[in-house]
Amino acid sequence: MAKVVRIALDAMGGDHGPSVVIPGAALALERRPDLEFHIYGDEKIIAPLLAQHSALAAKAKVYHTDVAVKMDDKPSQALRSGRRVSSMWMAIEAIKNDVADATVSAGNTGALMAMSKFCLNTMAPIDRPAIAALWPNIHGESVVLDVGATIGADAQHLVDLAIMGSAMARIVFDLEKPTVGLLNVGVEEIKGLEEVKAAGRILKETAWSNLDYRGFVEGDDIGKGTVNVVVTEGFTGNIALKTAEGTAKQISQYLRDAMSRSLLAKIGFFLAQGAFKALKDKMDPRASNGGVFLGLDGVVIKSHGGADASGYASAIEMGYDMVKHELLGKIRESLAIPHEGRPAFTVDAAQ
Repeated sequence: MAKVVRIALDAMGGDHGPSVVIPGAALALERRPDLEFHIYGDEKIIAPLLAQHSALAAKAKVYHTDVAVKMDDKPSQALRSGRRVSSMWMAIEAIKNDVADATVSAGNTGALMAMSKFCLNTMAPIDRPAIAALWPNIHGESVVLDVGATIGADAQHLVDLAIMGSAMARIVFDLEKPTVGLLNVGVEEIKGLEEVKAAGRILKETAWSNLDYRGFVEGDDIGKGTVNVVVTEGFTGNIALKTAEGTAKQISQYLRDAMSRSLLAKIGFFLAQGAFKALKDKMDPRASNGGVFLGLDGVVIKSHGGADASGYASAIEMGYDMVKHELLGKIRESLAIPHEGRPAFTVDAAQ
C-alpha cells in the first residue's frame, strides 16, 4: 500500500481563503488519491464548504482557529501576533510535530517565510532559504531561484542555491544531472558582480555528481530554456518574475484587442482557436502555481495569493511531489559534496 502524503493547509491564507482552498484540495485529491489533509482555519467557514466534497471530508481533519495572518501584515508583526495561534503558524507547526509532511499556504509571503524559518529552522549548512519557481520556456519549464526570499547574495549563497535548485529539478524534470546557469549581465567570465563571478568559479571547478554547471546565462536565456536551473539572488529574481508575469498579461491583452478589431479578425480567431487555446494553456500560471521554500528543514509551498481552485490544486501537487520524491533528502545528499570555503557536511550531520 502506497504511503499517504499528509498536507497541512492554511485555509485562511490568500485573497479568497477557504472558498478556494477547499475545492482546490478536493481537486488535488481526485488526481492524487493517496493524499490526506490537515486543514487549519475558521471551522464555521470551512465546514459547509467541506460538506460539499464528501471524498475530501473523509480524508481531512479540521483544526479551528479564528486568527488569520493578513496579506498586508509585516513579517515581524505576523510573528508577534500570529505565533502559535494563527492558521498559518499552525499549518507550519504541523510539520515540526510530524502531523504533516508538507504545508501549503496562499498567504502573506513574508510572513510565511519568517514563520517557516522560525518554526522549522534552516537545513545545515544553509543560512538563508530561497523561493524556487517553475518558469515556462520554449522547451517546457525551468527552475528559477531565488524569486524573492532574500535580497543580495554572496558567492556561497549562490552556490547553495544552485545545489538546492538542481535537487528540485531532479524531482520535477526527472533528470539525473540538471544543467545549471548563473544569471548575469553577460556570458563572459569577466562580466558581473564579484560575488557572481566567485560563485561561477566554485561551480566550475567542483566535480559535481548531480548538477551540470553551464556558466553564466542572460535574462533572455530564461525564456529560451537554455538551462534547467537558473540561479540568482532574490531582488533580481523577483523583478524578473514580476516582469514576466506582466509581459504575459500584456501579450494576452494585445491578442484579445487584435482579435476583436474586425469581422475578418474574428473569423481568423475562430479558425485558429485551437492554436490560441494551446498558447493560453502554455501561458496559464495555474499550471505551475506553487513556489517551493528551499533550505528549510521541511517542505513549505507558497501558492499565489490570487490563485483559483485549479491553481491551488497545482500548489498542493507540488508539495506532494516534493515529499514523494524526497526533496529534503536530495538536498542533503547534494550538500554533502565539499567545495571551496566549506567542509563537507555528512547527511547525518545535516539531519
